Amino acid sequence: MSGIRPTGFLHLGNYFGAIQNYVKMQDEFECYFMVADLHSLTTHPDTSELKTNVYRVLAENIACGLDPDKVALYCQSHVYETAELYLYLNMLAYIGELEKTVTFKDKVRLHPENINAGLLTYPVLQTADIILHRASYVPVGKDQEQHLEMARNFSNRFNFRYGEIFPEPHAFNYNQVLVKVPSLDGSGKMSKSENQLATLFLADEDDLIRKKVMKAKTDNGPTENNSDKPDYIENIFGLMRLVSSEDVIAKFEHDYNHCVIRYGDMKKQLAEDMVSFISPIRNKVNDILNDEAYLKRVMQQGAEKARKSAKATMELVREAMGLHY
Repeated sequence: MSGIRPTGFLHLGNYFGAIQNYVKMQDEFECYFMVADLHSLTTHPDTSELKTNVYRVLAENIACGLDPDKVALYCQSHVYETAELYLYLNMLAYIGELEKTVTFKDKVRLHPENINAGLLTYPVLQTADIILHRASYVPVGKDQEQHLEMARNFSNRFNFRYGEIFPEPHAFNYNQVLVKVPSLDGSGKMSKSENQLATLFLADEDDLIRKKVMKAKTDNGPTENNSDKPDYIENIFGLMRLVSSEDVIAKFEHDYNHCVIRYGDMKKQLAEDMVSFISPIRNKVNDILNDEAYLKRVMQQGAEKARKSAKATMELVREAMGLHY
């Protein structure tokens, strides 16, 4: 089980940090993938563009390879049992641990005018999303490791107090390493909300992709053979490893190690490889968005699957808690 907030366009970090694994998992596991519209309200209370954003996230997931017939692809607010489990789990969460959450601190820094209770209890709602389906595997990016640890804590507290209902959820990645896609300016990971010129979105037009990549930070190049790469140069190589062929990567590794690398040529190559990777996804997304009736069917079908799972779990939860009078 996993989810993505509809707070903007999906980017390369979303793809390699999460969606790539979703697509692989759909043939091996029973999968629940969610558009986290309730989560988005913690930082985006204005819902005027929410429907558009929900449709876009659905379309982008499908364009990246998710098959709505194989998985439950649904909207979070369509599964009403989520809110009930969220309420029960809040009784097992402590303010002190929630205030220490790295993402809470980041959101407070970004939105000091909107420090709401939902923002504080974000990890509790995220736990409810996961354990509502009694999920064991959660394909998420590296930035969600702390939230998953909290999800294990909350589910274990429930089990200790009321009986063994939930398995422990764990991060899942086929490469055994959680992926963190670097931003183009070398200052962290790609993000929907921070420096958008340093983030490659799946909706970016070809010329914008080229423009962003060519602005990536570089230097005058190494002065000694086989020298260590600065972080911002390693970032460019890291991005190239995601989309470029092995021989292209080997060429620029060789050039770097022998102090003959031309960063302009490297960035041009990376830009074209990014265009080749992103443009087919973007075009397919646009085609899907033109068929609103199809997207509504996808949401309805996904919600039916998700609610069947959620209903079964909540019957166990209420029984364990003694809420059957």
